[in-house]
Amino acid sequence: MWTPTTRRQYSRDGLRYETDLTDAEWALIEPLLPGPHARGRPRRWAPREILNGIFYVLRGGIAWRLLPSDLPPKSTIFRWFSLWRDTGLFETINHLLVMADRERVGREASPTAAVLDSQSVKTTESGGPRGYDAGKKVKGRKRQVMVDTDGRGLILESQPADVQDRDGACVVLGLSRRAFPFIATAFADSGYAGETPAQATSIRIEIVRKPPDQVGFAVHPRRWVVERFFAWISRNRRLWKDPEATLTSARAFLYAASVMLLVRRLGRCS
Repeated sequence: MWTPTTRRQYSRDGLRYETDLTDAEWALIEPLLPGPHARGRPRRWAPREILNGIFYVLRGGIAWRLLPSDLPPKSTIFRWFSLWRDTGLFETINHLLVMADRERVGREASPTAAVLDSQSVKTTESGGPRGYDAGKKVKGRKRQVMVDTDGRGLILESQPADVQDRDGACVVLGLSRRAFPFIATAFADSGYAGETPAQATSIRIEIVRKPPDQVGFAVHPRRWVVERFFAWISRNRRLWKDPEATLTSARAFLYAASVMLLVRRLGRCS
C-alpha cells in the first residue's frame, strides 16, 4: 500500500532519469565491475554512465540509437554492453547481489530450495532463434527461470519457444549446480513432470499441482513467487517482447533487469 512515507522511500525524482543509479546503488555495484586496464587509453566515460545508459534502454524499451545526448554515445554503450554480455558480467553481479540480499534478511547466502517456471514472449522482426509454443499460442522465445523462495532471480535463460519446459529445465538445473550448489529441491508446475528434469541433476523436482476443483485463477503455494518475478521484470519495456537478435543478448537483459531490482532494494536499505 502506498503511503507518503513509502512514496518518499521509492521516489527517484531527484535523479536526471528515473533509471540512473543513486549514490547508494553505485556504491554497491562499483566494486563488482572490472577495473581499468593498466595500459591503453584512459576511459572517456565513467562506468556509472555506461550502466545508466544500459538501464535506460532496458526500462524504456528503446533502440540504442535513441539514447539521449547527455548519456554516452550509443556505440560506446553498446560496445560495453556487448563486452559485459560476452564475459558474463551481468550474471556475476546478479549472483553476488542475490547472496547479499539474502544475507540482509538473515538467510543463508546460497538457497537450498528454488522455484522453476517459464514465460513465452513474442519476438520482433530482428530475427534470431525462435519457435512456436503450441500451448500458449506464442511464436517467439521462452524464458526459463529459477528463483529462490522469495522470488530473487537465480538462473535466467532464453530459449526458442518450441522447447518443452521439461527439456529447457535441464539447462537451468545444470547451470544452477555451479552457481548455487546447495539447492536440493525445486518446485514447479505439471509442465516439469517426468523423468527428464528429475534425472537431469540431483535436485528433487516437487510438482505443485492445481486443485482438481479449481475454477479460474488461483494462487498456488510456492509457485506464485516466480509469477511475481515475471511481473517485476516486465516493468521494463525492453522485455515486453524479445527484440534481441541473439539469445546471449536476451539473457543479458534478463540478468540486467534482475540486477536493477536487487541493487535498488539493497540501495534503499543501506
